[in-house]
Amino acid sequence: MLAQFADIAKTLGNPQRLALLEQLSQGEMAVERLAELAQLSVANASQHLQTLKSGGFVTARRQGKQMLYRLGAGPLTEVLAALRNYAEFQRRALQQTLALDFQSLKLEAITVAELRRRMAEQSITLVDVRSEAEFAPAHIPGSVNIPIAKLQSRMRKLPKTDIVAYCRDPYCISSTQAVELLVSHGYQAQRLVGGVPEWEQAGMVSEKGGA
Repeated sequence: MLAQFADIAKTLGNPQRLALLEQLSQGEMAVERLAELAQLSVANASQHLQTLKSGGFVTARRQGKQMLYRLGAGPLTEVLAALRNYAEFQRRALQQTLALDFQSLKLEAITVAELRRRMAEQSITLVDVRSEAEFAPAHIPGSVNIPIAKLQSRMRKLPKTDIVAYCRDPYCISSTQAVELLVSHGYQAQRLVGGVPEWEQAGMVSEKGGA
């Protein structure tokens, strides 16, 4: 039984397959439409659908030249709802943990709007603690890329005050760890609530390329 559970989890442990199942929970669809909604190529969508079909998660029928898919038998909509609920529970738990960390360490987080104001009024050292691969496609203008794993060895090159660290989103733990590390070594540092997506959502343009 546990081996069967593991096989089910392995099949579902793919965000693209979950995206396809989410779309099929709305009803039967052609593979071309599924690929479009899930932002996949038709070939990639077909490959994932075959895996789901082998596991009994979807069924298929041909209608003319189209291959139509629908959810398989069983409480699959309940399974998808349970996964969504658990993911939301984990997100809230992480958010609460971050809030407690900041409270216990007396750390403050700033918003994108506050960052923009401070960047216009004073010199800010903006540290992007994501990996180099994440930094290159897009980052906040003027930021320096120091992945969290390299921060300890490179922090001596940073000024002691007015440091703001950011990561990939409001719930990324790396920026919290960066601020904690910097503060413990006598630096004045704050965490940005969010990252490049929040910066762009505020109507600002991100930069591309290396540090």
